Amino acid sequence: MMKPSITKDSIETAYSFLHQKRNVYIHSTLSWQKDDIELSIAEYVDSMNKELYAVIAADRPDFLRDHQHFADDITLAVEQLEQMLQHPNTSY
Repeated sequence: MMKPSITKDSIETAYSFLHQKRNVYIHSTLSWQKDDIELSIAEYVDSMNKELYAVIAADRPDFLRDHQHFADDITLAVEQLEQMLQHPNTSY
């Protein structure tokens, strides 16, 4: 069962936001647009459900905040959130 602090709504919100931003990011050829997305995601991470972030970040404090790993991180985050939505009764 899902931790009470990680609600389905928090997973859906994070998934929707990150999925949309990832899709733009991976298809963008504009460095300024990618930088804007990275900044937007970093700001979002600061305000998202802390327990949910801890789960998807696997205790990496720089997850979704490190320019060098951002493309891999956002893809991983979207995949993890999608799995969480597909298996809502799993304990995290």
